[in-house]
Amino acid sequence: MKRTLIGLALISLLGGCQTVTQTVTGWYDDIFSSSSKKTLPAPLVDFKPSVEVKQRASANIGGAGGFVFAPALNKEGLFATGFDGKLARFEADTLKERWRTETGKKLSGGVGAAENLVVVGTQKGEVLAYDFNGQPLWQARVTSEILSPPQIAGGLVLVRSGDGRIFALDAKDGKRKWLYQRATPALTVRSFGGMLIDKNGVFAGFGGGKLVALELESGNVGWEVSVALPRGVSELERIADVTSNAVTDGRLVCAVAFQGRVACFEIQNGNVVWARDLSSIAGLAMDARNVYVADVNGAVHAMDKTTGGYVWKQDKLTHRQLSTPLIYRGYVVVGDLQGYVHFISREDGAFAARIATDGSPIRAQPQALTDGVLVQTKNGGLFVLGLN
Repeated sequence: MKRTLIGLALISLLGGCQTVTQTVTGWYDDIFSSSSKKTLPAPLVDFKPSVEVKQRASANIGGAGGFVFAPALNKEGLFATGFDGKLARFEADTLKERWRTETGKKLSGGVGAAENLVVVGTQKGEVLAYDFNGQPLWQARVTSEILSPPQIAGGLVLVRSGDGRIFALDAKDGKRKWLYQRATPALTVRSFGGMLIDKNGVFAGFGGGKLVALELESGNVGWEVSVALPRGVSELERIADVTSNAVTDGRLVCAVAFQGRVACFEIQNGNVVWARDLSSIAGLAMDARNVYVADVNGAVHAMDKTTGGYVWKQDKLTHRQLSTPLIYRGYVVVGDLQGYVHFISREDGAFAARIATDGSPIRAQPQALTDGVLVQTKNGGLFVLGLN
């Protein structure tokens, strides 16, 4: 664990509390760039593919800088952005560009797209809203940088700021409808974790291992639970933050913490169903049977979502800095620091396929298309990958 914390050791004052200044992407890079005791990613193992994966389309939206950008998909197409301020709409399956506009801002969070709104956020806490044709609609401001994609639901735009606040803005004009804020631990990880919206609930993880359920309409707290409890002597050792999005099947909601646990709770009341020690920054995915977690060391775990019992573990991707997993057909799909996309069998954790992109890290969760998988790389590459 001390190796992990080396990359987290630089701190600064932000809003009265100490916050790790390096982004989740950055502390990985610092660990791997250590000169004397460099931890190298595991070499790629040979295997016989059980499915063929081919690149069907590609485009570029501009690099991510020190941030993580994920494209937004809906029935109108694909919306993507990058650090330098470009915002574009593509045909989802072909990546044919429909339009591209310059926001004129350095972006840090995006993109959210729904209800005829496309929303991005900036390092200065600016919220920029456009319509599906790329025409600007309104701007608003929150209290600090925006590191995760805004979410749009129920006539609201939900924005999470880097100081731990959640703002609900009116989708029509950007005016504030409600604000949720909470006390934060003395030291927290600066992460790209956003929010999960399910029906009328908003689920968000925070520093200190907390998971909170809010009412979408009002922002009132439904329940609060501990995914993990801080442990250790020093403040660095006691970091136990939920740095990724929760997942739900409508009955359970599950989350995982850095230096903490993975746990599932009853969605109605927050009662714990099971918990297991595990550390993850990347996050988790869920299907009808299991929860899948990419841990901080690069292993992918499958656990029964009802009991937490182990199903399998794939440990041949050590130190490859995996993305949040995606469940696609019969596979768990993850990207890595060298731009490879790995398809792992949901049944037994065996490698099924692997394909290269542009060689730069894939930090954001891959996304499922009607007939394929979409990834966005740190260099701004968009790739549609199809299974044959």
